[in-house]
Formats: sequence, C-alpha cells, structure tokens
Amino acid sequence: MAVPQQFEGKRRHLKPPIAKDGAGAGALMAFGAIWSAQLAGGLTVALSDGASVEDMTWVRLVWASLILIPIVRPWRLTYNRSTILICGLLGTVSAAMMMLYVMSIDRLPLGTSTALMFLGPLALAVVRASKSGKWWAVVAALGVVALTEPWQGGADPYGVLYALGGGLSWALYILLSQRAGDSVGGLHVLAISFPVAAIVTTGAVGGAVVTRIPVEMIFNGFVLAILLPVLPYIMELAALRRMTASSFGILMSLQPAVAVVIGIVVLGQVPKPNMLAGILLVLAAGVGATRNGGRRAKPQTLPTTDTEASYQTGGIHGREDLRKR
Repeated sequence: MAVPQQFEGKRRHLKPPIAKDGAGAGALMAFGAIWSAQLAGGLTVALSDGASVEDMTWVRLVWASLILIPIVRPWRLTYNRSTILICGLLGTVSAAMMMLYVMSIDRLPLGTSTALMFLGPLALAVVRASKSGKWWAVVAALGVVALTEPWQGGADPYGVLYALGGGLSWALYILLSQRAGDSVGGLHVLAISFPVAAIVTTGAVGGAVVTRIPVEMIFNGFVLAILLPVLPYIMELAALRRMTASSFGILMSLQPAVAVVIGIVVLGQVPKPNMLAGILLVLAAGVGATRNGGRRAKPQTLPTTDTEASYQTGGIHGREDLRKR
C-alpha cells in the first residue's frame, strides 16, 4: 500500500525503493519484532500477580507515550483537524485492541488467543485477495473450529469473545493507520495515538489505578512497553526498508506459531493436538492470503531529498501503510 505525503519544493514520481542487499537483515528485524511482541504478551500474564493485566496495560501505554513523545517530538509537524481526529480514533482503537488482547490471554492460551486475534488482519487480507485467494477464509474457519472446540465447550467463551473483539480492533487499526498515514509519518502517528490510548485506558480501568498499582509493577510496565509497542514498531519500520511488502506480510503471519513457543516456554502452556492444528491452519491461511492479496502501491510524489520510507502491514499492532517523505 502506498500513501503519498506532499512536500514543498521540487518533486518527482518514483516507486518506493527496497534495499536489495538488506533483505536478510530486514527478515531478522521482522522476526525480532514478532518475538518481542509475543514475549511481551507472555510476560504480561506472568508478571501480573501484583496487578491485573488491564492495569499492566495502562502502565505500558503510559510508558510508551513517555518514551515516544520526546523521541519523535510530534509538535514539530503541523496537523490539520482531520489528521488529529483520525489519530484520536486510532488511539481509541489501539486501547481497545491492547485491552481486549490482554483480557483474552488472561483466559486462553497465548497461542490460541493470538491465532483468534489474527483473524482480524487475516479477514482484511482475504477481502483484498484475488478470487482464488478467498478460499483461505475456509482454511481459517477450520482453524477457528479446531481452536475453540465448540463440540466440547472447552474454550473460555469470554476469552474467545475478547480475542475476536481484539481481532476486529486490529483490523480497524490497520484501516485507520492507512488514513493517518496520508499526512503523518509512522512514528508521528504513534506519538499522537498512544497518549490518546493511555487516556482511554485510564477511563476503562479507573483513575484509582494510579494509587493501586504496586511500585514494582511500574518498572515491569516500563520493560513491557519496550518489548511492546516501542521495540517492535521501530524494528518493523526498519525491516520494511529492506523487504518487500509481501515478504514482510508472510513473516507477520508466523505470529501465532511464535506465540505457541512463548506460551510453552514462559507460561508452560502446551497446546493440545487439535489446538496446534488450528493454529497451523490459521498460520497457513495468513500466508496464503498475504501471497494472494494486499493493497496495490501507487506512484508516489517524493521530494528530491530527506526521504523516508515506512510500510506497515498486519503485524501485532496491525500496521499496513507505506509512506515516503
């Protein structure tokens, strides 16, 4: 997907360049982003004995805002009313996505929850896929059946609903990111939307969270904020300067598999055979839909100097836009 940003001065039309000699480094960065994000999910559950996962999410968003704002310095750009509105909506959806995610992994195995949430961006990929690519929706549906075991009622229904709600929020996040990317660079969007997400989360958990959160959880929240969202966002933006969009999207489809590994190692969650099969089906659907679809890139209007490329696709935080400035 390509999103032009206008600049003053001489312009020229080009297709976004991809570094031909850095694909290997880009893949490593993408893998690092996936592992960082899923490790944050596992540690959120493991370290939340002294506080609820919802309170830990609030701490994490506050820290992410405090880290990104001085680094990005969003006040250096001029924003119109439409951009501010979109970024505000993006922050609200981000808060819903992260809250529903942690509420889900508090009730379901990490791999199951991640696979169910991944249905959100997967649905967008299926919609954008070619006619033959839409058959991957059937594969994903079979994966959901295997994961949720409706014949046994084994999966926590609230956990399933939270995960599916998180997936819907993830899909909305992708769409809003594309709109926000029309006029603002990737990290600038985050520097605006994360403070909004922190404010929204404060309303969800209650203002008393400031007094009830244990001191040690404040430090844990800082570590979790580094693991997700700060480090993955930066690594993904760097990876996408070195990789094609389709290659990056396929790597992002591996998130449910990585979540299974983190669940086993960090939380001792060994999946049953049918759940493992369901995760593999969702993973296969993600790879297949990504190879058959996606938003087509358009020629961009670029300045002759000071260019910056970033592309965002359906990763943990649902990013899918390509910008140049």
